[in-house]
Amino acid sequence: MKHLHTALWGVLPYLSLAVLVAGTAWRHHYDRFGFTTRSSQLHESRLLRVAGPLFHYGLLFVIAGHVAGLLVPESLTDRLHVGEELYHANALLAGGTAGLATLAGLALLLHRRLRTPVIRAATSRSDRVVYPVLVTVVLAGLTATASGATAASTYDYRLGVSVWFRSLFTLAPDVTAMAEAPLVYRLHALLAMALFALWPFTRLIHAFTAPLGYLVRPYVVYRHRGRGAVGAGRPGR
Repeated sequence: MKHLHTALWGVLPYLSLAVLVAGTAWRHHYDRFGFTTRSSQLHESRLLRVAGPLFHYGLLFVIAGHVAGLLVPESLTDRLHVGEELYHANALLAGGTAGLATLAGLALLLHRRLRTPVIRAATSRSDRVVYPVLVTVVLAGLTATASGATAASTYDYRLGVSVWFRSLFTLAPDVTAMAEAPLVYRLHALLAMALFALWPFTRLIHAFTAPLGYLVRPYVVYRHRGRGAVGAGRPGR
């Protein structure tokens, strides 16, 4: 059992990271123009206008919650005078809301894909693999959030899962910290590692090509083609 724990919590995280990095590099080299979601907006836009933002914004808040929960140690929140009750209440309210929004958006996207024949026909094999994994990851995360916030819970993930996660950055994984976590936390971590390993080979790869440059790009100035304009060319088509 000790060797199994070492493989799962001491070796597998680095393997999934290696597949993520190497797979992304391979995809960029051999399929640079495939970094796309293969947009289906032309076939159906009504549901997409609701489901897309709901899923993406919910997921952004979920990621922010994971960063805060896994990387911020309990000693820091104690120094900031953030009590346990306040911390867990915020985790349940903010994390639970973000998780439910993500799940609702994902459910609508799947419903849209299944009910629209053209979109359903365009669903790739990688989509059929990644969607169930993504749904299960979100459900496991919601279950872990709900179970950790109940009064009956005696497990503090910041003294277990978070310690293991931070230890990965020091290349000295605290295997015991994760091996002793409740099953739902271990399942959530395993599914997340599987999702990261699948990431480069699915439509999720488009996350690495988010047009963040639009936030800082200069305005495009269109010059009026007046009678006195010198050297004014034809407007672009």
